[in-house]
Amino acid sequence: MTAVPFVRPPRTPKARRADVPPDEPLIPQRGRRGGAGYWLYLVPGLVLLTVVVLIPLGWNVYLSFTEWRGIRPPEFIGFENWIELAGDGKFWTSFGNSIWMIVAMVIVPTLVGLILAALLFDLVGRKFGGRLASFLRATYYLPQILPAAIAGIVIGWILRPQDGALNEILEGLGLGALTHNWLGSPDTALASIMVVLVWIQIGYPVVVFMAALQRVDPELYEAAELDGANWIQRFRAITVSIIKPEIYVVTLTCTIAALKVFGPVYVLTRGGPGDSTIVPAYYAYSEFFQAQQVGYGATIATALTIVIAIVSVVFIRAQNAAERKERAGL
Repeated sequence: MTAVPFVRPPRTPKARRADVPPDEPLIPQRGRRGGAGYWLYLVPGLVLLTVVVLIPLGWNVYLSFTEWRGIRPPEFIGFENWIELAGDGKFWTSFGNSIWMIVAMVIVPTLVGLILAALLFDLVGRKFGGRLASFLRATYYLPQILPAAIAGIVIGWILRPQDGALNEILEGLGLGALTHNWLGSPDTALASIMVVLVWIQIGYPVVVFMAALQRVDPELYEAAELDGANWIQRFRAITVSIIKPEIYVVTLTCTIAALKVFGPVYVLTRGGPGDSTIVPAYYAYSEFFQAQQVGYGATIATALTIVIAIVSVVFIRAQNAAERKERAGL
């Protein structure tokens, strides 16, 4: 008896939904039970977010409506801390100093970092090779990896009034009249910290912008150069226009860092002399741990958090509006 070979019947094609284009391949849909498994991977992050961020934030907001010295239970006093904060001249001085911190940590490093990144990528990298450009990039980034305490101590030694390196150099050059107590004088303390912050911060935009320039086709620079465009024209037409998203990111992150700067001020001046270098983060710290006014310190910290949240929303909306405008122009 001859065996009949088994022939698999043809499969019935799946029905195509009306909203799926005819040329789009059908992708098997996963069941709801399988999709729920992905949420398990978010649980550790959500737990950490709740424990490390949300709970302390909620507790801090609650303390801003209380009077507490850290020993007895907090006493609810309503908006008294916020009313006091609105009329606190020291608080407004600290926010005024934050404007200068933004200049030192956002405006100057972003502009200088953008120019340095373009020079390293467009000139140094093309003429002397990528290794030299990478070495210089790492050199600029080196202050970023130094702990704030160590960097502050070293800078403090340099700026010491009696035997600091800066005053010694000025003496050696015959410029003894320019020697100064750089960190102990109200007219130079803030400017000295700003110079230190520029030195620390400048490597971050250089690294980000050079990484962004890696997606720029080098032929664009070559074609622009053949058309007679100089470096400034290539910088404006190619470099800045292509890495605009990274510029927004650097500006936002550096602004947040400037608003909550603490380490250099704590190590170098402790907010002095007087209140010439005080910033909101250090003011909140001093109220928390020195004056033991925990409720008032929480109010300062909460106000700073609100300002940072508002700045973040404004930056993100501005970036989205610019991207929509650019797409509409295309």
